[in-house]
Amino acid sequence: MPEHDRFEACFRAFSAVTDSDSKVADAAVKQTNVARSAARLNAVQALYQMAISGGAADSIIGQFAAAGPKGRADDDDEPVAEADQVLFAELVRGTHAKISQVDDMLAACLDDSWPAERMEILLRAILRCGTYELFSRPDVPARVVISEYIRVADAFFEGKEPSLVNAVLDRLARVLRPDELAEQDSS
Repeated sequence: MPEHDRFEACFRAFSAVTDSDSKVADAAVKQTNVARSAARLNAVQALYQMAISGGAADSIIGQFAAAGPKGRADDDDEPVAEADQVLFAELVRGTHAKISQVDDMLAACLDDSWPAERMEILLRAILRCGTYELFSRPDVPARVVISEYIRVADAFFEGKEPSLVNAVLDRLARVLRPDELAEQDSS
């Protein structure tokens, strides 16, 4: 076999392995992102449940862990994704533990005539969880946090609520992470 043909065969074999590895890596990243999205959705649901029932954070985290996604389906009859349990627990415990700080940050972003206490409980849970993640998880880009909670709001609301989530979290992100957003705005 001529040298050139051996090189081509080696290159094709390497490319096939690299493409396969790339597809596996892409699938793993997608699965991780889906698990994080599911964790955020579950955290909002847990905060809602805590607000309604007055349950303790650890008790409700335990209930979610025990129930798991097995056999559950979304509105389109698609199986519910497995949530990142570490992120889920961090969001629920953290939001609950820092609720006063979170509410103060939200109050600064809301109109005085429409405080968080007047909001629907689920909308408040979405904003609280998003606010907590913005200030406690600088490793997650602000735009990712904002878009994730807009998606959560879209899952529950058909009106203007997702736009409100966008506006409030964007406003808060510009205060908490001005350099990050200024960089993104200039590019």
